[in-house]
Amino acid sequence: MLDRLATTEADLRALEYAWWFWGRVQQQAPPGDWLTWLILAGRGWGKTRTGGAGWIHGEAMAGGPERHMALISQTPGDARDDMIEGLGGILRNVPPWECPKYEPSKRRLTWPTGAFATIYSGAHPEQVRGFSGDRAWGDEMAAWAYPKETWDQLMFGMREASIDQPRVCITTTPKPLPILKQLCDDPSTHVTVGTSYDNRANLSEVYYQKVIAPYEGTTLGLQEIHAKLLDEDPRALWTRATLDAHRVTRTPALVRIVVGVDPQARATAEDAATGIVAVGLGRDGHGYVLEDRTCSGKPNVWGGAAVGLYEDWSADRILGEINNGGDMVEHVIRTVNPTVSYKEVHASRGKQTRAEPVAALYEQGKIHHVGGGPDFEELEGQMVSWVPADPRSRSPHRVDALVWAATELMLGKGPAETPPPLDLSGLTRPSRWRS
Repeated sequence: MLDRLATTEADLRALEYAWWFWGRVQQQAPPGDWLTWLILAGRGWGKTRTGGAGWIHGEAMAGGPERHMALISQTPGDARDDMIEGLGGILRNVPPWECPKYEPSKRRLTWPTGAFATIYSGAHPEQVRGFSGDRAWGDEMAAWAYPKETWDQLMFGMREASIDQPRVCITTTPKPLPILKQLCDDPSTHVTVGTSYDNRANLSEVYYQKVIAPYEGTTLGLQEIHAKLLDEDPRALWTRATLDAHRVTRTPALVRIVVGVDPQARATAEDAATGIVAVGLGRDGHGYVLEDRTCSGKPNVWGGAAVGLYEDWSADRILGEINNGGDMVEHVIRTVNPTVSYKEVHASRGKQTRAEPVAALYEQGKIHHVGGGPDFEELEGQMVSWVPADPRSRSPHRVDALVWAATELMLGKGPAETPPPLDLSGLTRPSRWRS
């Protein structure tokens, strides 16, 4: 390193911005043949500074016009505020003579070398579908609305090999998400783990005394300070221990089956997921979660999935939330099958208030998941990571659909049902579960 030290005024000026000099060893890109550099680090570690003005800027300057990159954050606003203009962002920390041109209207950064990066949102995976490049930086992946869907679309776009092999840097505080566990287990991933204490010399001592210290020794502290990839969030309404303790491989005779549908917010959205979960009520008075068929796509896609689940289980009813497109849900459902028994449900209470009674039934051992953990990987991942009291915690469609179905079966009567257009009272529907 001595031969790289400054010897002139220009060298000193360049050294002021040299990440190879100022960044800690853990903050330097690892050697080796890796596809993903996954940085799991606690609050204040310097993740954004490392991924942005450190790694992605260096890649842009080392490349040229053929270097096409993606920047992905929770929303475009978060990308602007944190990745680009924030204290640890690109524009504040790169040499002025290497500063990229930022065009918010185009969602684009363009470097003097001709390399450019397009900004994408973890809330809109379909945007990433059009990306084609060789570098990407994703910040706070655990906070993306659709982390797995966004990651899948990004991987399809990481195909350019005009300069060298594609590489991705993910910087995030860990949460118990299946996609993060998948990346950790992938042999093409280099994992860097850091704690909030690694950057103590550059942060306020008051921050450590008043913010960090109170969480030491807690499960939340293990996640947010020491960057442990926990199996669940300690603030969630459900735990994996509870789910596993009451899991079954088959059901008793079921007297009623309903399909809960929590629709995506926009009727035309292709990226948002629609929660679709089937739950049965046994003769023993217990609830049995039968299948999760949640999917993304246009109304004809999720409508077909909901009706298909209804028909496959010979269900008694489909429930649709009226607050979030309930009228549209009924129209979509009846377009697929006009004979479906449909009922609208109205969210007069908050999600936490609705979910807590259902979570209590789980704790009492009155609701069971039918099948192994892999059968409900995404659903159970949402259940043990969703923190309803956290305003930043996104609405979980799978959990919402489950709560609607369990509430209908086990927690009293709901609003009046919408009768089907055809009288099916004289017909019987065969079922492999009912005697």
